[in-house]
Amino acid sequence: MEGSIAKHLLNSFLILLAITSFINSSSADTRFYYPVPPKSVSTEFIKTSCSSTTYPRLCYTSLAGQAGLIQTSPKLLAHAALNVTLATAKSTSAVMLKLSKGSGMNPREVEAMQDCLEELSDAVDEIRRSIGEMDQIKASNFELMMSDIQTWVSAALTDETTCSDGFEGNKVNGKMVRSRIVNIAHMTSNALSLINSYASVHA
Repeated sequence: MEGSIAKHLLNSFLILLAITSFINSSSADTRFYYPVPPKSVSTEFIKTSCSSTTYPRLCYTSLAGQAGLIQTSPKLLAHAALNVTLATAKSTSAVMLKLSKGSGMNPREVEAMQDCLEELSDAVDEIRRSIGEMDQIKASNFELMMSDIQTWVSAALTDETTCSDGFEGNKVNGKMVRSRIVNIAHMTSNALSLINSYASVHA
């Protein structure tokens, strides 16, 4: 009787050992199959893609934090570039609005600030519309949508450049605002470059 129990326990132990070994083996295998690219691959993709833009360092630093979202997708990369540009433009617009209501600016700076706020408002709207179009892209409307996106982002870049030109030579607040607008323009330029790259890859 005792021998039968011992044999039963031994068989149970061997079965348990086999199951454990199988589970461990399966877990080890899954480490080599990624449902999404590992972060190192995604960041390298971003760095390589940004190297073709006019401002590669700014491009990489503004997008590297979203590597997990972007993965290795040219579309997601362009989409992320538009999103970070929009966020930066909106925050800068808020700062400018606050400054425009304060004191310490000369009449020329006040006028430039008001003009720039209008230009930046247009740019924000154009970038937002581009993001909306990017969400709607599919094979059947790709060329039309991409044409619209490229047109709107180019228009936003023109608006931002016009805005920054209005502060050229101004002091203190003017220089601070201009540096922010120039940064947005550089981000927009990078976004447009990544959009064009996405369009060429799809074509």
